[in-house]
Amino acid sequence: MDFLFEYYGFTPGKMRRWHPGAGVLLQGCNERENWPLYQTSQEGAQLDLAAYRSKRKGALAFIGQLLANIDSRPAQFSCFGLHEWAMVYRQGEHRHPLPLRLGQAGTDAVVDAHELRCTHADAYRFFTAAAAPKNLGRPTYHDQLETEQPGCIHAGSMDLYRWAFKLSPGISSDLLVECFQHAIKARELDMASSPYDTTSLGLPNIAIETPEGKAEHVSRQRALADRARELRTKLRLEIGVLSGSGEHLSEIC
Repeated sequence: MDFLFEYYGFTPGKMRRWHPGAGVLLQGCNERENWPLYQTSQEGAQLDLAAYRSKRKGALAFIGQLLANIDSRPAQFSCFGLHEWAMVYRQGEHRHPLPLRLGQAGTDAVVDAHELRCTHADAYRFFTAAAAPKNLGRPTYHDQLETEQPGCIHAGSMDLYRWAFKLSPGISSDLLVECFQHAIKARELDMASSPYDTTSLGLPNIAIETPEGKAEHVSRQRALADRARELRTKLRLEIGVLSGSGEHLSEIC
């Protein structure tokens, strides 16, 4: 869980500050007078949509388009989590302190025996110099809108948490927490399928170098993608309200 806070940079303290989302009037809640992007009146407090749209216009457009593009593409389930293996391929020093389950030579052999099919720029950029040319594509941030796909554990699942908090306080905290909980499950699969021995963390490894391990990885990856589709729909609906393409109004007494 610490990885999610460190990697994405959204602190637990920020997550504890609850936001209802757009169009919700918090009656009698005037203590939010000095909260960024809120407006208060005698009736209560709510998100200042005009100010929010002015400040977050670019982010709303990019994130909304990215999620729509991801939804429009077929999911790929043939990477088997090998991005983590590619990050330690033929390299003596590793990003995590955990030992390699198969040792360095065994890890390198697994990479050599497979085709790398990573579509996520933020994973590919950590590939070792020896592993990068082995990947089918060369994903970068510049072509992110064209390459991200819903089967990816990172772009399809974990990053939903990133986009939810990037749009805070516009996105409801209830949805943010849902995305965070989903990101935890995605990260667990990410590490279980990695080359690291995670048993000391109480996380059984998935031996993706075996047919049985591949089958388990794909099964769990598909389940993540199904849940991510639901969350992406919710996120896109809230983004639609924030950007002005839809509206809703509710009151909390």
